[in-house]
Amino acid sequence: MTQALTPHPSTPCPAARALSVEARREGARLALVYRLTGALGDLAIPAAAGPAWADGLWEHTCFEAFASTGGEDYLEFNLSPSRQWAAYRFDGYRTGMARLQIAPPRVEVRQAGETLELRADIELPLSGSVRLGLTAVIETTDRSMSYWALQHPPGRPDFHHPDARVLAV
Repeated sequence: MTQALTPHPSTPCPAARALSVEARREGARLALVYRLTGALGDLAIPAAAGPAWADGLWEHTCFEAFASTGGEDYLEFNLSPSRQWAAYRFDGYRTGMARLQIAPPRVEVRQAGETLELRADIELPLSGSVRLGLTAVIETTDRSMSYWALQHPPGRPDFHHPDARVLAV
C-alpha cells in the first residue's frame, strides 16, 4: 500500500510536489519504493555512484526508514539516490548508535521526467511485529532542507522520535 509522506510544517519544499513510499515486508526482508515528484532540477540529488556504505547521508537528499519492535532500541536505514547506504542500531532514543552489520541492500534508482524512484531491498534483522517510520530529507539546489515523514511528532523535525514510527509491517 502506498503511503504519502508530508513535509514538516517548518520545512516546506515547493519544488517537491509529492513524496510517497510503498513498504512491504517479506520475512527478513523489507522492500521499499520511494517516489518523489516535482521540479527535480531544483533539487540537489546526489550523483550516481557504486553501491557502498557511507556515513552522513542524511546531510543531503536521502530516503530513510526507522524500525522497532516496540522497545527502546531501534534501527535506522539511510538510502541515497547515489545508491550509497548506511544502517545503524540505537540502544535508545538517539543513544548507543552503532553501525549495523547487514548484507548490503539492493538499491535501484530511476529518474524519468519529474519523477525520481528509489527501490531498496533491505535485510531486516527483527522478528515479530515491526513499526516503521518512513522518512526523507530533501535538499534543494539552494541548500535548504526539507524533512518529510509519515507522521511528525510535535516540535522540530525528529525522525528518531518513537511517535514517528507509525506503520505496522
